[in-house]
Amino acid sequence: MKTIKYILPIILSLLLISCSNDSEENSKNELQGLFKAKEFSNNSHVVEAYTSSGMLFTGYNDITLRILDKASNKYVENAQITWKPLMHMTSMMHSCPYSIVSKKSEFNTLYEGFIVFQMPGNDTEGWSLTIDYTVNGETFKISDDINVLKTDLKNVTVFTGSDEVRYVLAYIKPEEPEVAINELSMGLYKMENMMSFPVVENYKIELDPRMPSMGNHSSPNNEDLHFNSIERCYDGMLSLTMTGYWKLNLKLLNANNELIKGEEVTDTNEASSLYLEIEF
Repeated sequence: MKTIKYILPIILSLLLISCSNDSEENSKNELQGLFKAKEFSNNSHVVEAYTSSGMLFTGYNDITLRILDKASNKYVENAQITWKPLMHMTSMMHSCPYSIVSKKSEFNTLYEGFIVFQMPGNDTEGWSLTIDYTVNGETFKISDDINVLKTDLKNVTVFTGSDEVRYVLAYIKPEEPEVAINELSMGLYKMENMMSFPVVENYKIELDPRMPSMGNHSSPNNEDLHFNSIERCYDGMLSLTMTGYWKLNLKLLNANNELIKGEEVTDTNEASSLYLEIEF
């Protein structure tokens, strides 16, 4: 009996340590490949925002959130979340394209969505992000400024089409291009007003990638981008025959096959006015 008396506390202690280690390990696994970009705080919670780089850039950003309950020091598993990015300019405010926030199905405490920032912040103008969320029927709000940096290459473009509609076109993938035929995705949105940027459906994006430093040569086996109604973006195939800088010359056509923006690349016209850039 004395042996059991002394052994039981040891077993309980080991179990507690094991559970704690398992919890920490699960948390690490959930965040594998992600780095904290921003931390928001109010009286009840800390909302952590993660990206693959630990930063936010112009263009398309996949963002993962999780919510730490300050009272229990545990991450929330049953939240409903909405968010709104807002650019504060000297004379006006506007939003940008962004998705709903949904729970990552394979993880208990992570929530994900995307935001497309059309422009970076600067010394006098910048972005904020407001997050509204509900936990166990109680609503909360949290908001703070966020730092959006400018990318070296054009991965997002804002333009007015021949139909007088203002569009936002953003590069999504491949995140790591290879010398191969790559799956290519872009997001296309229209500006209904300063706060609303819905997805544009059933257009077509014609693709002509070129290497300006190599005689402006193209590549074989590219495929134009068509609307993916499930992912709600535009998918095609991008053939890259060598490493270096590529200009993705584009033409945007509406559902009636009418040209909205962009031109053919020819011997006398080296680039389309509608393009995005990659370098690898």
